[in-house]
Amino acid sequence: MDVELIEIRDFIATHHPFDLLPAVVLSDVAGKLEARYARQGKRMIAIGDHVEHLYIVRTGAVETHDPSGQLLARKGEGETFGVDALLHGGEAKNRVDVLEDSLIYALPGAEFHDLRKTYKQFAYFFEPAGGNRLRSGLREANNRSAGHLNLMSMHLGDMLRRAPLTIGPDTTIQDTARTMRTENVSCLLVVDDGGTLTGIVTDRDMRSRVVAEALPYTAPVSTVMTADPLRLSADDYLFDAMLLMSRNAIHHLPVLRDGVLAGVITSTDLVQTQSTSSIHLVRDIYKRDTAEGMRDALELVPDLTLQLVDSGASAHNIGHVISTLSDAATVRLMALAEQRLGPPPIPFVWLAAGSQARHEQTARSDQDNCLLLDDSYDPEKHGEYFQAFTKTVCDGLNICGYVYCPGEVMAMTERWRQPLKTWKQYFNKWIDQPDPKALMHASVFFDMRPVFGNHSLFHDLRASVLKKTKGSRIFLAYMASNALSRQPPLGFFRNLVLVRGGEHNQTLDLKHRGIVPIVDLARVYALDAGAEVVNTLDRLDTARDMGSVSKDGAADLRDAWDFISTMRLKHQALRIRANKKADNYISPDELSNFEKSNLKDAFSVVKTMQGALATAYQTGRL
Repeated sequence: MDVELIEIRDFIATHHPFDLLPAVVLSDVAGKLEARYARQGKRMIAIGDHVEHLYIVRTGAVETHDPSGQLLARKGEGETFGVDALLHGGEAKNRVDVLEDSLIYALPGAEFHDLRKTYKQFAYFFEPAGGNRLRSGLREANNRSAGHLNLMSMHLGDMLRRAPLTIGPDTTIQDTARTMRTENVSCLLVVDDGGTLTGIVTDRDMRSRVVAEALPYTAPVSTVMTADPLRLSADDYLFDAMLLMSRNAIHHLPVLRDGVLAGVITSTDLVQTQSTSSIHLVRDIYKRDTAEGMRDALELVPDLTLQLVDSGASAHNIGHVISTLSDAATVRLMALAEQRLGPPPIPFVWLAAGSQARHEQTARSDQDNCLLLDDSYDPEKHGEYFQAFTKTVCDGLNICGYVYCPGEVMAMTERWRQPLKTWKQYFNKWIDQPDPKALMHASVFFDMRPVFGNHSLFHDLRASVLKKTKGSRIFLAYMASNALSRQPPLGFFRNLVLVRGGEHNQTLDLKHRGIVPIVDLARVYALDAGAEVVNTLDRLDTARDMGSVSKDGAADLRDAWDFISTMRLKHQALRIRANKKADNYISPDELSNFEKSNLKDAFSVVKTMQGALATAYQTGRL
């Protein structure tokens, strides 16, 4: 192989998707490339031309315009053009002009199609951004990082160790204890005559409900069992069990296969798949009697994050786990506050806002919370109690690592500790008078979720707000404009636009320029649909089902959110391993050509959907 061909091979080997091809194939491709020199202003492809080659820019740049003259794309070094025509019969629908003197390689169309047929990952790259192309990128990214079994995708049915051990509801407590001892198990399932699950009794039940209350051993087990226990299907995932156990502080879950009892999954089973378990972290948090003690327990969160990333858990799942730990810390601090201050004088509900509310936290972050009080609230009678209560909780969260919100969006701030009627007034004003400050508050408080207290108060508020926002064209237009204020970091040449200056110079801000724009888009779609959900992926699904966003648009945004979030988590895992604080700023040097290409695809999806939203509002449609 002569020196010139080696140089060409080495060039294409460093650009996606050619970097996916085997070395021997790259050498063959290099030998089939024809070099063409093109002067500035030359028309490489005219509308209606029959395109017979895939073109690769070696040096210089070209522009693609549609029939109306609108600029569609600028392509620079390593990028390709002519693809659309090759994939659709050969006829060019758009023109391509040379922007500056260029050296361009031409690969015969027949060779291009042979490569697509033989190498699936190569073919995916030339599909439209989003869809299979981005989804394939996400699968490949996970495959590259996960060096072992993806525990998060294990089905519970595959983890069952033995057939279920059952007893009847009339079995005595004494016989139940003997069976548990003989079988060396920590729980028994209680079934009726037809084999239907009616309850579960655990060793903890025997200690706390029998011994502590001195019940007679001849009493039926139905008097101490947990009736109608939570359960999962054999087709559910390990993650589903982990999350359900963490949120409900339980350690045994019955598993059904096609409606029939198949066995029990215990927290011990799950812990054996993980060196750090969210279930035990939650239990440890609930055992701590001080904020300082809880802080010590939460020091294991980075280890848990590493465990989840290494196991191949999705960003969606990891966000749920980390947010559940934040919930647990909040609930425990409220319990400690009640122990010190006494029971609350009136009903209330503590609300999480922002990423915690959306179940999208990846690390301990700033606090975003508020308190919704019953309308019987009287500042003279109740103000002092709730001021002390919320300050105790917010101070405790700060000690635990959830630092005070710089904007003071916390329940300890009097403005965000108000009765239901006042909260309704807040939202009515934000919706009716959507000035910049109102839109800022809306972006925070339209993402709320009850953590502890009287949930009916929140449901009342949410129903009132959604009734007012659904179909409110003026307010939604302002929200849409706000959603378009953060543009993805993608330049004309599909080059990545980096942060300039400061601590994070020459990095990509994956959170504010990648994830937040998708969160903002999903919020607008959901408000238009009157959807109650707040998680970003759930919002996209619900908005799609209710017609507020197209099926393809929702799918592409889901994939973009997933890929950007996955890159963010992998970057944070690298920093944790290096004993550095996790952040959202990734250097392009950390990314492979494959990852850069797929990030560009993800950002391109966001830019396209932002454009569609802007157009929809200009024409009075969403």
